[in-house]
Amino acid sequence: MDTQNLLIAIGLTVFAGLSTGIGSAMAFFARRTNTSFLSASMGFSAGVMIYVSLIEIVSKAKDGLTEELGIVAGSWLTAAAFFAGIFIIALIDKVIPDIGNPHETQKIEKIDDAEAAEKYRNLYRTGLFTALAIAIHNFPEGFATFMAAIKDVRIGIPIAVAIAIHNIPEGIAVSIPVYYATGNRKKAFWLSFLSGLAEPLGAVIGYTILFSIMNNIIYSIAFAAVGGIMVFISVDQLIPAAEKYGKHHYAVYGFVAGMIVMAISLLLFV
Repeated sequence: MDTQNLLIAIGLTVFAGLSTGIGSAMAFFARRTNTSFLSASMGFSAGVMIYVSLIEIVSKAKDGLTEELGIVAGSWLTAAAFFAGIFIIALIDKVIPDIGNPHETQKIEKIDDAEAAEKYRNLYRTGLFTALAIAIHNFPEGFATFMAAIKDVRIGIPIAVAIAIHNIPEGIAVSIPVYYATGNRKKAFWLSFLSGLAEPLGAVIGYTILFSIMNNIIYSIAFAAVGGIMVFISVDQLIPAAEKYGKHHYAVYGFVAGMIVMAISLLLFV
């Protein structure tokens, strides 16, 4: 594997994961956050991730598997791997209880320190448990970002940006309640920020496990699973959060814009 491509993939994964810190900083340095912008941004991320997953990622995985196994077996294995990715991330989401699940977003019209803290106060018992919950959720996201970038940098970049946008409001949602639970802004910031390290960690561990057995079949299976993970994240987390943070049409417009931008970026390299 090309060393430069490997470093780029790791860099993109680190960038995406540590974007939780941007959300933490926004929560502390801005009295109010524009939730309409967050809504459109998360809709945009969902559009990017769903389009690239269904149009590009699954397609490339299917090409690799059908080349190795034939059209019938390759097509069936592609579908199985895609839904296996959905099952894995859904299982992780199910196992993490609501009290520490950062993806259980509540309806808020604006984000204000006192108001947001009151709304989220009962969702968190300790900062450590919260950070752990975030880390578990971010683990497969990091692997997905890394695998996409390894396969094709032009796919990895928009996915990394989409995941980063997704992590910004997550950082806001986590740092404020932790601050009110501990009274320590620095602790709240760093717990939220460091939880993003789970994404590059997920990339490294996943790659280490697969490296010794990596071939075109294994790679294509993993890539199809990445497509499933991305679709589930979009449907389960990004789209509902976009709806809850702002107005319905902001989320829809952002979603469509994300698909258009992703489509154009792929067509430019045809």
